[in-house]
Amino acid sequence: MKATYGFRATMTALPGRGDELAALLLSAVSGTGLVTNQDCVLYLVGRSSSNPDVVSVTEGWTTKEAHAANFASPRAQALIARLAPLVTGEAQYQDEVPAGGKLSEGVVS
Repeated sequence: MKATYGFRATMTALPGRGDELAALLLSAVSGTGLVTNQDCVLYLVGRSSSNPDVVSVTEGWTTKEAHAANFASPRAQALIARLAPLVTGEAQYQDEVPAGGKLSEGVVS
């Protein structure tokens, strides 16, 4: 599957809560998680090497509409409600159009 729409969010957790924020975001890909549908071709959670409370999520979706439908789902809204108390300040959001790159099969852990 080809990603035609990308999305990136960077959040700063409350001091000392970066592990909790990252774990909650990673829960979206486990079991029957939020982004286990076939329209999500990339979901990567990353941490800043200089500040462990800065967490980012990079997503690749087959279409912008697929991402919007997922984001509007009750499951996504419940996850967002659980994220909100862990985050300080405003999250930074960026839409992007994937130009290329590499994604190997499997899970990054």
